[in-house]
Amino acid sequence: MKRHYFLIAGLVLAATVHAGPKTEQSSDAAAFARLKTLVGEWEANTQMGKAHLSYELIAGGTALVEKETGEKMPAMLTVYHLDGDRLVLTHYCMAGNQPRMRARAFDVESGKLEFEFLDATNLAAGGGHMHSAKIHFVDTDHLKTEWAFYENGAQKFTESAEYTRVR
Repeated sequence: MKRHYFLIAGLVLAATVHAGPKTEQSSDAAAFARLKTLVGEWEANTQMGKAHLSYELIAGGTALVEKETGEKMPAMLTVYHLDGDRLVLTHYCMAGNQPRMRARAFDVESGKLEFEFLDATNLAAGGGHMHSAKIHFVDTDHLKTEWAFYENGAQKFTESAEYTRVR
């Protein structure tokens, strides 16, 4: 009987050690789960006129596609997904490049998610590009976003919007 007790205790200990402490990666999975709740249609009044966001899950729920349209701008697309244990996005920008960003921080209680620049395709040296993004999940029907645009290594401007779910 003692042998079985030690075997079970050993297995429990091994599982605990293997699982390890909660890490940043679990925060990325929680952030992606929160992003998935955005599926639907959103609108905001911005400096560039009315803006519209549409969120759709694709690829069996493994990627979230955000389509942004506005009265005075061409449509853009951002795709969010987990890359292993990290949450990343690729933004297909009207600037003609595709910056990739990694989730840097997610606060479950405040609903604030921050992304930082990783790299980009079609980006010339010093070229203008979206460099960071912040998403604030205010509640189930309200969302705030802020995107920072960099050029020649410095922040040039930010674009902020407050969206309301319409569907």
